Amino acid sequence: MRSSHPRSAAVAALVATALATGLLAGSADAAEGGASADPVRIHDIQGTTRISPLNGKAVADVTGIVTGVRTYGSRGFWIQDPDADDNDATSEGIFVFTSSAPTVAVGDAVKVSGTVGEYIPGGVSSGNQSVTQIAKPVVTVVSSGNALPAAVSVNEYSVPAEYAPAGDPAAAGSINALTLDPSRYALDYYESLEGMNVKIGTSRVVGATDPYSELWVTVKGWENTLKRGGTLYGSYESQNTGRLQVQQLAPVATQPFPVANVGDKLTGTTEGPLDFNQFGGYTLVARTLGTVKAGTLAPEKTKPQAAGELAVATYNVENLDPTDPQTKFDNLAKAVVENLASPDVLALEEIQDDNGAKNDGTVSAEQTLTKFTAAITAAGGPAYQWRTINPENNKDGGEPGGNIRQVFLFNPLRVSFTDRAPGDALTPTAVTTGDKGQAALTHSPGRIDPANPAWADSRKPLAGEFVFQGKTVFVIANHFSSKGGDEGLTSVHQPPVRSSEAKRLLQAQAVNGFVKSLLATQKDAKVLAVGDINDFDFSGTTAGLTDGGALYPAIQSLPKAERYSYVYQGNAQVLDQILTSPAVKGFTYDSVHINAEFSAQNSDHDPQVLRFRP
Repeated sequence: MRSSHPRSAAVAALVATALATGLLAGSADAAEGGASADPVRIHDIQGTTRISPLNGKAVADVTGIVTGVRTYGSRGFWIQDPDADDNDATSEGIFVFTSSAPTVAVGDAVKVSGTVGEYIPGGVSSGNQSVTQIAKPVVTVVSSGNALPAAVSVNEYSVPAEYAPAGDPAAAGSINALTLDPSRYALDYYESLEGMNVKIGTSRVVGATDPYSELWVTVKGWENTLKRGGTLYGSYESQNTGRLQVQQLAPVATQPFPVANVGDKLTGTTEGPLDFNQFGGYTLVARTLGTVKAGTLAPEKTKPQAAGELAVATYNVENLDPTDPQTKFDNLAKAVVENLASPDVLALEEIQDDNGAKNDGTVSAEQTLTKFTAAITAAGGPAYQWRTINPENNKDGGEPGGNIRQVFLFNPLRVSFTDRAPGDALTPTAVTTGDKGQAALTHSPGRIDPANPAWADSRKPLAGEFVFQGKTVFVIANHFSSKGGDEGLTSVHQPPVRSSEAKRLLQAQAVNGFVKSLLATQKDAKVLAVGDINDFDFSGTTAGLTDGGALYPAIQSLPKAERYSYVYQGNAQVLDQILTSPAVKGFTYDSVHINAEFSAQNSDHDPQVLRFRP
């Protein structure tokens, strides 16, 4: 029996209603001894695996009650059979793709004829699972105003603790052909409800409302909980099974989507069809949306550095260029001064050239930096100076024409920059022996190994020498390759294919090798490798950076509940890091949470600050 799915409530009444409206006429014909074969039901189409046993075949007079109508995006409607079978693995709901605005209404009892298909959001190369659907439909409305099938309650008791089965090695790691086990695996559980009417109760928001009118909640309030309200993604095996994306069926133009931050509550009942989409996987598309109850989350402020402490920070400012609104410059500047306490050295990532995404060969960022540093001064901060190296046009990835690069800002009243034969985009800096046998850079600022294929279409690390109270500190500003092309956690392959890791590992090894050359010349050299590493503190990329003890991921000095700088699909995770050489001791580290948890963001990254006494 379907004991693990609370679908059976009110089934008898719904079946009676369906019989009365003619929805189950095919079954009635069979009962009267008709010679025709049993009609195809929705659970026959869905089957017990992710791929329909009727994929590509025509079906006729599939019956169901309309549970949701979508008039935008992927237009169509969901239907559900109120007469469930006794197999937990078979869904009783399905999406009917109409391409144009549907003419049915919620509560209609319908018969649908069409072709069964498996639609893959994002295409085959995305690795996404498919949505079983009926396309090119001919729809007959049998009756209207029917009661909807009782919603399945998705909650901490119904969602299994284990995330996904291991993929079939004989099928390149795919889980498509595996029989669903909804009582054991969360992905199987959600798949067994694909297209069905589901509901959640009051749930904590773990991913803020985004520009696409969606948010993330968790139905497991205790799962890797953070003190600020999020859910920690702390390992490849901690996918957090209680996460669920929430959208709404009503167009935003007619019903504004609620604004929520991490830690808020989506209260009451949220109910609607369970869909699967390209940008998050299983999604509750709400016909009835709960109410957001705001929490008390506020942006953090780091502690100011003491007179004898050097404060070094890193901040991805998300494609900053002069065409951005002045408010973005002002808000970022205010954060540098008030939330980051005006660090002595600030490594910036994603500073764009002087005309942003206009693709005309411009590579200088003088106007961008002039505007930003002026905004910082206006906000009460220091008169920062900067050092950077202009990239070759369109050779460092990012937005075409934007020419993003890393930049050092530094407060000349607190720290000095050692200019030594500044390099250009193609000139590598190297380690040499300077005064008193100490390590020095041949070019400061200079790029690390820019001809290395690891940096193709990616940002090259920027290295510089700083002097604080007579002590030299080497800072390497990084922005490693993005995770673009990686498969999501809900991938058809388990574990998902993370193809971008190979390049970041090579980049990590290049930086690690450079740090080792500094330490070989000067064992106690103080080195900080900072920036948007685009990878987790438990990743192979971080292992490559720390190889041989050359560097230590300083974020690991924090309690686990503080180790994150980014929130993606409801998972709080590490992307931005500051790593330290062995001689950097007694430091204080802070991941300053000012963006990632909030709907209103100046960047999608949280800045990182490290303070120590050189």
